[in-house]
Amino acid sequence: MGLRRLDDQVAMSEINVTPLVDVMLVLLVVFIVTAPLLMQAVKVNLPRTAAVPPAAETRSVQISIDAAGAIFVDQRPAPLLELEPMLRAMAAAGSVDLQIHADAGVPYGRVAQVMAAMQRAGVPRVSFVTAPGTADAMTTRVHGDAAARPRPE
Repeated sequence: MGLRRLDDQVAMSEINVTPLVDVMLVLLVVFIVTAPLLMQAVKVNLPRTAAVPPAAETRSVQISIDAAGAIFVDQRPAPLLELEPMLRAMAAAGSVDLQIHADAGVPYGRVAQVMAAMQRAGVPRVSFVTAPGTADAMTTRVHGDAAARPRPE
C-alpha cells in the first residue's frame, strides 16, 4: 500500500471547455439544418373568402369621481340623475368603453351608484383606472397617515 503525501496532490485550476464547445457547435448545426425544414413542413392552400368589414371602433369615455363625490363625464360635470340617459345615448350611438377614475377617498356607495347607472344604460364594458404603486402606498392613501403608525418589520 503506497501512501501519498499531501504535497503530491495539486488542485486542477483550469476547466476544459473543449467538449462543451464541441457540443454547442453540433447543436448549432442541427438547428441551422432543421429550421428551414420546419418552416416548410406543412403546405396549406388557404381558402378565399370575402373581405370582412372591420369591427366598429369603440369610443373611450372617462367617468371621473372626485373626492367630494362629484361626477364628471369627459371632464364635464354630470349629475347622477343625468348620467344614465347620457350613457344610454352614447351606447345607442356606437360601442362605448367606459373608464372609471375614482378618487381613493370616495365612498364605495358613490362608485356603486355610478356603476348601476352604467348597467341600466346597457354599457357592456367598464374598466377601472388605478395608479401604479405597492399595497403599502395604497393603504396609506386610503387610511390616511399610515406613516405615523408603527409598522411591523
